[in-house]
Amino acid sequence: MNDNWKSHLIALGAKLDKEHCPHFGNVDEEKRTALHDHVLCDLSHYGLIRTSGVEAESFLQNQFCNDVRKVSPALSQLNGYCTPKGRVLALFRLFQQGDDYLLRLPREILEPTLKRLRMFVLMSKVTLEDDSDTQVSIGYSGPEAAKHLTDILGNAPAATDEYLHTGTLSVIRVRGPHPRFEIHGSEPAVRELWNTLSTLARPAGSAAWNLLDIHAGLPEIVAATQEAFVPQMLNLQALDALSFHKGCYPGQEIVARMHYLGKLKRRMYRAHVDTTDDCPQPGDDLFSEGSESGQGVGKVVLAQTTPTGGVDLLAVIEIASAEQHGLRLHDANGSALSLQGLPYTIEEKE
Repeated sequence: MNDNWKSHLIALGAKLDKEHCPHFGNVDEEKRTALHDHVLCDLSHYGLIRTSGVEAESFLQNQFCNDVRKVSPALSQLNGYCTPKGRVLALFRLFQQGDDYLLRLPREILEPTLKRLRMFVLMSKVTLEDDSDTQVSIGYSGPEAAKHLTDILGNAPAATDEYLHTGTLSVIRVRGPHPRFEIHGSEPAVRELWNTLSTLARPAGSAAWNLLDIHAGLPEIVAATQEAFVPQMLNLQALDALSFHKGCYPGQEIVARMHYLGKLKRRMYRAHVDTTDDCPQPGDDLFSEGSESGQGVGKVVLAQTTPTGGVDLLAVIEIASAEQHGLRLHDANGSALSLQGLPYTIEEKE
């Protein structure tokens, strides 16, 4: 975390956990506000990989499952990095700053992702660097968030994935129950924007932002879920995060075969579970009432406690088991899950 930004957060009362801010002292109130009003979130749990060089676009195009050529100074995208077996190693947002490409992804998987990408640079005219501490990342969400940013910055992205670079700030519109924006930039510029927006919104941490991700149906890959899913299981085809026409990349044959010849047996659902136990973690298993001993029917992708009780979560689940209901957390006798609707349809886009 940027040292000046860390000092700024501490002065504001942030409760830090290592190098990120889960909350500012009252996580339930922060989440309640996030669902209904305006929140200003620290996003230091994310890091940034900067890709530079005249062959940056072609290098990334050969590595990732979405069409990097569609990224522009006005458009970001969700994208994924797979193993040769088609399993997702990283899920990230890709955007440009000048001629460089930035990958925004969870800090906990940044180092291994960066190390693996560097293995394939070979003779390419490409440089990959950890840019996490040279910039600061925040999020802003709420019913009037677009208007507030327009009033302050002169403009704001109007549609999901649209992107605006102004001064030293990169502003990206992302999915959410309300207009929602990621903002990345220099520490002085982000701090100035934070101070202005803080008169309009409640400060919040990563827990509130993750709850908004769950309600938006946006998955995240962390260390515990690397290589657990193929892209279609995470609904990437419905999130404009997967291209079937871009050409070769690691795992492309397996991903394409599932699209054109196979039948998807698992996909991501949103669910709620009434439980007083600890919040489930990414990678935790799900079972059905008829599960054989040790045979899980799904895995948690992302989970957060809710301010009204229980847990909201995203999970990849066997479609047949989901249709039969009777889903349980942790074992066949665990707390019951109730499936909730997603804010998009699951249709593979050509």
